[in-house]
Amino acid sequence: MSNVKERILGAVTVMSEKDANTLWGIIIENFPSWNNIEEIAPDQFDLEMFEEIEKNPDCRNFISSEEALKELGL
Repeated sequence: MSNVKERILGAVTVMSEKDANTLWGIIIENFPSWNNIEEIAPDQFDLEMFEEIEKNPDCRNFISSEEALKELGL
């Protein structure tokens, strides 16, 4: 994954719902076809991944919003 994509994902992860909605509005305005993305149910791989996240304590290490923003250089 590129550095830009990592920074975008990181920023979205720590932003407020208000900011996320604002960003989504910008995306839809510039990429109208994204408004028609079909939602699909998780497949077996996804379900296994979710189960592993639930079981594995290493998947539960979180940092504060401030730490995430610092890490992302924002």
